[in-house]
Amino acid sequence: MQITPRTGTGLIHIYCGDGKGKTTTGMGLCLRAAGYGYRVLIYQFMKNNSTSERKCLEQIKNITVMDGLEQEKFSFQLTPEEKQERQRFYNGQLETVTKRAAAEDFDVLFLDEAVYAVRAGLLDEDALVRFLQTKPDKLEVILTGQSPSQRLIAEADYVSDICKVKHPFDRHQPARDGIER
Repeated sequence: MQITPRTGTGLIHIYCGDGKGKTTTGMGLCLRAAGYGYRVLIYQFMKNNSTSERKCLEQIKNITVMDGLEQEKFSFQLTPEEKQERQRFYNGQLETVTKRAAAEDFDVLFLDEAVYAVRAGLLDEDALVRFLQTKPDKLEVILTGQSPSQRLIAEADYVSDICKVKHPFDRHQPARDGIER
């Protein structure tokens, strides 16, 4: 894999793996950036508009959280028709969010679960890669999700693999509000 140095100051992060904490890590970086005075734009693929972290982050003046779908399912629960609907919706959202990030001069863009949406066939990887290659120079971009492709890894400056060693889900314990969701 050839590494091409980025000329701008904004770098690309990927938080991936099978462990808990990918979104939490991305949100923490957003919080840090906002505390420094940076303007942050967040969009969550494959999640509804009621995630617990949104309730706090939406109250911070430097952070803008864009709405997605009111109801969402895991990709494996979607019918073929729902998958086609999601593909259209998420590809449109990617275009809307990335244009807004550039037009409104945001410093940080967090595309939560974009890697997962690509892997599930619900987001066009070519469009995401094109954006990463042509993003505004100063824009810091954060992506999360399991199993990023080699193409996405090649575009990233940081790739952190969060590995599950142990998780209550393995004991069939459901996700808890405020902790896992």
